[in-house]
Amino acid sequence: MAEFFSTYGSLIISMVLGALLGLSLYLPLMTGQLSLASPGFYALGGYIAAILSTKVFTSSTDLFPFQYLLAEMIIAGAISGLLGVAVGIPALRLRGIYLAIATIAFVEVLRVLSLNLEITGGAVGIFGIPQPFQTQIEYLWIALPLLIVTMVLIYRLERIRVGRAFTAIREDELAAGAMGIDPTYYKVLAFTLGAILAGVVGAISAHFLNTWNARQGTFDASIIYLTFVLIGGSRTFLGSVIGGMVFTALPEVLRGLADTGGLPTWLAQFLRDGRLIIFGLLIVVGTIFFPQGLVTPDVFKKGKIRDRKSQ
Repeated sequence: MAEFFSTYGSLIISMVLGALLGLSLYLPLMTGQLSLASPGFYALGGYIAAILSTKVFTSSTDLFPFQYLLAEMIIAGAISGLLGVAVGIPALRLRGIYLAIATIAFVEVLRVLSLNLEITGGAVGIFGIPQPFQTQIEYLWIALPLLIVTMVLIYRLERIRVGRAFTAIREDELAAGAMGIDPTYYKVLAFTLGAILAGVVGAISAHFLNTWNARQGTFDASIIYLTFVLIGGSRTFLGSVIGGMVFTALPEVLRGLADTGGLPTWLAQFLRDGRLIIFGLLIVVGTIFFPQGLVTPDVFKKGKIRDRKSQ
């Protein structure tokens, strides 16, 4: 068992973090908003943790104090949430593809700023971020409880007044407004919650990766996170969790297939380096044949399963 965790510990933590990033994109989608801003807030949270841990929260101990990590997560979440409100109020007046373009522009603005600011290390980034744990698998102590708590909160959110308002706006914004629901308020709220979650995950990831640079928040990352949600399932948070885990592990699986030998050189190279092409194809195919994703809200209902078996 120790050998298993030593070999696959990094992948397991990456899968949990991928599920959390999928949920950060799912939250705006609860109101029908196709926001691709999660990589920007994720990168921002990582930079906040990297700067604080290397310049402010210095420690003489071998391991970075756990309470400092918690403080970084709170600070990263708070700053990401404030920025989410500032960006969301004007951006969420847009809809559909226009909102997607606006949020992609936001991610690119943050990326260019991080490339040119001295405090972020420029193009090189920030290295030597201190570790709060001795082994990578120990990050489960912080990542897994965060995932469970987030899933429980979203589950409860969907069943209270706020969640029902989210659903009403997603289904028909004009009808929701006619019923007294303020679409702008709830859309900004959902966007901000997603920003907070992405910022917190970024703070954990900065320590987990031990280095942080502008490559963490790019348009490529937006496409990957979008794949998590669209293919996993955009109508239930379980789809985002499963999609985040599966598609985080997929590149490693493809890389393993490429390294087994026996494949043509061009195919092995494609499996190693063609991740974005494969993800793009999955988005196209998935939206055609599974418009609501692989996991739908009624997939676990007995009647639904019985109907499928009878077909």
